[in-house]
Amino acid sequence: MKLAVVLLALLSCMLLFELGMSQKDEQKVKPAADKKAKVKPKVEKKAAEKKTKVTTVKPKPKTTPQPPAAQTHLTQVLQRGRFQKVGNTLTVVAGDTLELRCKGSPVQWGIPPYLEEDDEGRLRTVQHDRYGTLILANTTGADTGEYTCFPMYCEDVECRKEYNKAVKVFVFFADPQELFVPSANYYEIIHLRSNRPTVLPCQITSPQAKVTLHREYPPTEVKVDGAEISYEVTRGFTIHRPKQYHAGSLYCVASLGNLRQSSTKYMLIYVNYPAAPPAPFIQASSDPVTVGQNLQVTCTVVGDQDVLVEFTWDYPGQTIGRPLYTQDSMQTVQVDGQSRQRSQSVLLVDEVREVDQGTYTCTAQNLEGSRSASTTVKVVPARSANKPKKP
Repeated sequence: MKLAVVLLALLSCMLLFELGMSQKDEQKVKPAADKKAKVKPKVEKKAAEKKTKVTTVKPKPKTTPQPPAAQTHLTQVLQRGRFQKVGNTLTVVAGDTLELRCKGSPVQWGIPPYLEEDDEGRLRTVQHDRYGTLILANTTGADTGEYTCFPMYCEDVECRKEYNKAVKVFVFFADPQELFVPSANYYEIIHLRSNRPTVLPCQITSPQAKVTLHREYPPTEVKVDGAEISYEVTRGFTIHRPKQYHAGSLYCVASLGNLRQSSTKYMLIYVNYPAAPPAPFIQASSDPVTVGQNLQVTCTVVGDQDVLVEFTWDYPGQTIGRPLYTQDSMQTVQVDGQSRQRSQSVLLVDEVREVDQGTYTCTAQNLEGSRSASTTVKVVPARSANKPKKP
């Protein structure tokens, strides 16, 4: 009996222990289930968002491909029907025929001035359906220069050049006997303008020739540093900022192999050009002016030194032939700490009459152009001047 009681108690304890363990395991599993339940909605939401994005993408509109813009091509026609695309420069042996082909319908050709004056029947141009050709036969070193093809834009019967589509090539016609392009002038006068670069052409027939710049008096080679003076084979020597000391007689020397030749001499004359046309200021000595009094109208220009300014006048008295009396002067003044030149013209009108009433205009002119300034003068009778004003 006691044994049965003990066994019953032991069995009860084991049941209680297993029941507790099963509850504990159940608690451990439950959070994992909760976590899984929380993650699942996120995944479903993300998938839903992705699905929404896909459905809202708009289809791309269909576009019709546009044909490429027409380009202008310039090629050289060689022997046996071969073609060669030309670059910025081209060299042809003097005596050979030059044939250029330019795409476009129609096209126009620009040629060196020498050929424009007289081509002696050696030059001809032909327009085909899709391109134009330029043919120059019996070439010489004098034909050296720039050749340009201008595509034309036509409306009905009127055509105009499309300058933005033009193609150019500088053609050298190499002459073994003439390194410089021939010139009819022994001396060429060039103005050294202080406000812009000056070019000495010294044009050669072969780009292989070495060219130097020289001064005649005193005889010396001029330094070409690329900054103050530079050289380009298609352009010549450029004096970028002309000064007084650049003036004089200069010439070029070209050498190629055993051949050495001198160019035309260039007489450089320095001229101090202003940066802009003058800006005149006009003022009358009095306004109004009484009949019988003297009137002075002054026109003033302040500008660069050593720049000549010329004045002209338009005034009311011209209509009856009133003579023009002016006094012109020029002096150096200080403006903002700099030396400037003040040029003045004073128009003198003696014993003013009623006909002198009106607009006075002064026009000032220099090498860059001209500008005008005006003022209006009123003339009153003498008795009006002495009459007391009403209170």
